[in-house]
Amino acid sequence: MKNLCCLLSLLFLLSCQSKNHTTDSTSTQKMKIPPWVPYDESAQLAANQEHENPRMRYQLIQSKFQDKNILWQRLEDQLDNFSEADYNRLKPLILEQDILTIQKNIAEGQLTYEQLTQWYLFRILKFENKPETTLHSIIDINPNAVALARQCDQEKNKNHHPIFGMPILVKDNINTEGMNTTAGAEVLKDNQTGDAFIIEQIKNKGGIILGKANLSEWAYFFCQGCPVGYSAVGGQTLNPYGRHVFETGGSSAGSGTTMAANYGAAAIGTETAGSILSPSSQNSVVGLKPTIGLLSRSGIVPISSTLDTPGPMTRNVRDNAILLSAMFGKDLTDFASSDRPDQTIHWNEIAGEDLKNLRLGVNEDFLSDSIYKSTTEKLADAGAQLFTFKPAEVDFPDFVTFLNADMKKDLPVYLSSVAGPTVSVRSVADVVAYNLQDTLRRIPYGQGYFEGIVAEDISEAEFAKLKITYKAKAQTAFLKPMKKYKLNAVLSINNYSAGQAAMAQYPCLTVPMGYKGSGEPISLTFIAKPWEEEKLLRIGYAFEQLTKVRKMPDGYR
Repeated sequence: MKNLCCLLSLLFLLSCQSKNHTTDSTSTQKMKIPPWVPYDESAQLAANQEHENPRMRYQLIQSKFQDKNILWQRLEDQLDNFSEADYNRLKPLILEQDILTIQKNIAEGQLTYEQLTQWYLFRILKFENKPETTLHSIIDINPNAVALARQCDQEKNKNHHPIFGMPILVKDNINTEGMNTTAGAEVLKDNQTGDAFIIEQIKNKGGIILGKANLSEWAYFFCQGCPVGYSAVGGQTLNPYGRHVFETGGSSAGSGTTMAANYGAAAIGTETAGSILSPSSQNSVVGLKPTIGLLSRSGIVPISSTLDTPGPMTRNVRDNAILLSAMFGKDLTDFASSDRPDQTIHWNEIAGEDLKNLRLGVNEDFLSDSIYKSTTEKLADAGAQLFTFKPAEVDFPDFVTFLNADMKKDLPVYLSSVAGPTVSVRSVADVVAYNLQDTLRRIPYGQGYFEGIVAEDISEAEFAKLKITYKAKAQTAFLKPMKKYKLNAVLSINNYSAGQAAMAQYPCLTVPMGYKGSGEPISLTFIAKPWEEEKLLRIGYAFEQLTKVRKMPDGYR
């Protein structure tokens, strides 16, 4: 009898452990993932040669370097005992749900952090392992994501930041321990580093880094006139609203497409001049380009220490505020972060803005766009005070020279002191020489911008003068209407004003405002003065609640 009791106790214990691990799945078999087989893309490439947009005339779609079967190996154990039935059962609790709703579902016992993480991984596999639905948007998967989620389940009853337990996707130019940081370049394919400062901030609050998102190689300051969203490592990122039809925007292409396709709870992008605003707009998600220095840039592959910034990309404004606050923190190793004013991001105070209190600037040049025009009319009908202005003509003829000078000095610093020990290149010239050894696979679109960086010879004095001149010119473009009409924000479209906002170092928030007749997304972009991110989020939230136009891409429902 004693032996029988011991046996029954052991069986009961094993049953409890099994139940906790399997997430009440109907499956008890280890997942067998169908192998990824590279598909014949020749017909699609031929069809795209007639595309009206020259940047959509692809030379290749699939990466010559990424083996998706190696990527899927990181999923096998993590999806052990998670089935299609589990995916469908949990779908209403997760798909298109905002972070606070997901947290509520977990608190009420309808969902666990483990199930949430497995659901997103299963969804990535479900769509990315099929030639007809793959967006080529994922470069790497965190092999410890589900294990971290189980730890969150053990601590879920404590008082946490809402990013706790949320699976986050990260643009692959941001250092993330345990995964390579490639910037999409084959020369960095084995670049193992520690965490960037913003990643540390997220992890300290319990956020889970789910994987790395594809991007335009070297953040789109590499090849000239090439497709946005292309990288040697990840291949050609595709837009879920129109694969091979619409651009993804760049350079944070994967961060935008993964949010549109519901591959994670939130994503991080980076911007120098439009690289968050563009893919957010093209993929009908919310993107914030903060004031330079609001968020740390340490541990991010650079273009320009003058203009670079990371930022949140999410499906709604409140989630954007939550991720922004999770990344927030003063980094003494980043001069822009350490010099910023003391402030706090209050993610829970963005609701309640009365549109009737807002004074918004309408760009006369954009009123020819019917969606922009009708959107401004909706705002006016809701009580917002609108002031139409004729924008000043501001150009930056030496903008490429400006970026050349910054990257020529900033990238070597990253390569020599931040990149992992396997990275042997130390300068832009080294990268150019490396790529010339295999031009067909490494640089199918050339490396025109990198060659220009190598040839750049602007003096430090000339560069310093250029920075002062351009910043003053850019600020004038916004300050004149802002002062004249006492504006809370200026209204733009997509990334149309991104260059001016970048040089002025003004924050921008882009929020979906509709879809063209073709189905291509289009967004309204709010631009405010430096350090007014919370104001932008409040305005964006009020606009989002007024319009509620965002819809999922049809093929990813």
